Amino acid sequence: MTEIRDFLKTYDGPSVRLMEVCGTHTAAISKNGIVRMLSPSIRLISGPGCPVCVTVTAYIDRLVKLCLQPDTVVLTFGDLMRVPGSAMSLNDAKAEGGRVRMVYSPLDALRFAEEHTGTTCVFAAVGFETTAAVYASLLEEADRSGIRNFRLLTSLKVMPPVIDWVCANQGGIDGFIAPGHVSVITGSKIYQPLAEKYSIPFVVSGFEGEQLLETIYALVKLRGKPRVMNLYPSVVREEGNEEAQRAMSRCFEPCDAAWRGMGIIPASGLRLHGDFARFDAGSDGLLEDHSFNTNCRCAEVLTGAVSPTECPLFGRVCTPQTPQGACMVSQEGSCYNYYISGRGSK
Repeated sequence: MTEIRDFLKTYDGPSVRLMEVCGTHTAAISKNGIVRMLSPSIRLISGPGCPVCVTVTAYIDRLVKLCLQPDTVVLTFGDLMRVPGSAMSLNDAKAEGGRVRMVYSPLDALRFAEEHTGTTCVFAAVGFETTAAVYASLLEEADRSGIRNFRLLTSLKVMPPVIDWVCANQGGIDGFIAPGHVSVITGSKIYQPLAEKYSIPFVVSGFEGEQLLETIYALVKLRGKPRVMNLYPSVVREEGNEEAQRAMSRCFEPCDAAWRGMGIIPASGLRLHGDFARFDAGSDGLLEDHSFNTNCRCAEVLTGAVSPTECPLFGRVCTPQTPQGACMVSQEGSCYNYYISGRGSK
C-alpha cells in the first residue's frame, strides 16, 4: 500500500480524469480524504450515481400531490423528504397537512400498509439495480400476503445506459470507478461493452479507503485500455446475483427514463409490468424537471461538467441546512460531500 500511495501522490504522467459513479463512493472518497492523497494530475469527478440526485422534480411533485390526497400516505426514506420539487418538498407538504411518514427500510413500509388497511400506502421507490432487487422481493411478499393497499411510485434506473450517455455527451473521462453495490446485482461483465466502445477501463471497487486507492491506482495504470477489473471479489462476481436478476425480471421491464440534467435516456429505467403493474401508483409520464432555484447547477454537477464548487450557490445560498438542489440534500450527493469535507479546496 505504501508503494501505491507514493505512486498516486507523485504521479506526473498524462492528466487522468476518473469518474466515481456511485454516490456511496463519493461519500467514501470525502470521508477518507482521498483527493488530498492524489497528484494534481489525477482528478476525480463525481457522476450520476446518487439516486435521489438524479430524480426529476416531476416525481417529487407527484409524491406531494399523493400525500395531500385523502386516505393516502407517502412512505419514504429521509433524504427524499427535503428534495425540492418545482414548488415544494415533501417536508413542505407535510407542514401543510400532507401525510408523509419516514421509514428506515422498504419492509417497514410494507408492514405499515398491512397495519393500515383503510389507507393507500405509497412507497417512494427510488434507486438503481441494488434497490430494484429489494423492491422486487418486497412486491412478491405483498403479492403472497394479499396486501392490497400497498403501492410503489417508482423512479428506478439502471447504470449502463447513463454511463454510455456520459461518455458520449460529456467525454473526457479516462476511467470509471464502477459502483460496488450495483455490481453485486449486475455482475462486473456489464461494463465490458462500454469499456470496448470507448476504450476506457472500469474497475469495480469496494468502499474502504485502501480499496479506493487500489482502484484509482489500477485505473491510472490501465489508462487507454478497454479493460474491466474486479477489485471487490468478496461480494461481486462476473455474472452477478442471478437470483436477484430473475426477481427483477418478474416484476420490472426496461423503459425510457428521465434523468436530472440529462433528459430522457432510452432503456435506462425500470417500470412495473405484468401482474405487478397493479402495484403502480402512477409512475408513468414523470419526465419534467424544473429547478427550484434557476441558478442551481445540479444538472451539470451530475454529469461531471462542473464541480460543485463552480455552482454560484454552493456554500452561500445552498448549504445542507438550506439546500437549493438535490445534490446538497442527499448524504450521497456530490455537493453535500464537497461541502462537509472541503473536497473542492484541493
